[in-house]
Amino acid sequence: MIEKGVLYIVSTPIGNLEDITFRAIRILKDSSLIAAEDTRRSKVLLSHYNISTPTISYYEHNRYTRIPKLIDHLIDGENIALITDAGTPGISDPAYRLIRAAINSDCRVESIPGASASLAALVASGLPTDRFIFEGFLPHKKGRKGKLEKIKDIDATIIFYESPNRLVRTLNDILEYIGDRPIAIGRELSKKFEEIMRGRVSDILSHYNTNKPKGEFVIVIGKDDPNVYF
Repeated sequence: MIEKGVLYIVSTPIGNLEDITFRAIRILKDSSLIAAEDTRRSKVLLSHYNISTPTISYYEHNRYTRIPKLIDHLIDGENIALITDAGTPGISDPAYRLIRAAINSDCRVESIPGASASLAALVASGLPTDRFIFEGFLPHKKGRKGKLEKIKDIDATIIFYESPNRLVRTLNDILEYIGDRPIAIGRELSKKFEEIMRGRVSDILSHYNTNKPKGEFVIVIGKDDPNVYF
């Protein structure tokens, strides 16, 4: 009987190509196949480390056709490395669907830890880290207000991802539905133009009302606690 392959969940850099572990590089080189969210973007990383493993795309819109093929590879004894565009697979991307399918097929799943934008922003924010909640991206339309109102009273630091095109809208909504809390905004983390702004929601909003947002953002919102100041 052929021993089934292993699905490796490999964390990759969120910007700076040096932020990858020796183990992750070895797994990427030794696997039979790399399932990448965007093979074009992943090519930069793979070329940098002279990794020639064949790649196949796996993303939200092809998951239904890709998952059976990838599971077949695992059942045939081939190891697969799963990577996302940046950071840890399964965080705000469809990786968990493939992971669930591998588990249901009795294939071994191993996590190769590494960079994560949400944790990088959290620990640099200066906000409490004893309890936090990650909310990913806010809904673009339906359910947006309801989600913000639902988490308003949670006694924890709250983390969101946001794109530059929606940042100002999101900050306005946070101010309206959650309040003028302590906040930190991480932009282009680990990259050349990394920036972390700290203040109250109104302070950050005032800045981006006059300065066009550029890059990818992580929003970290502090507890409604008068003892937390910047």
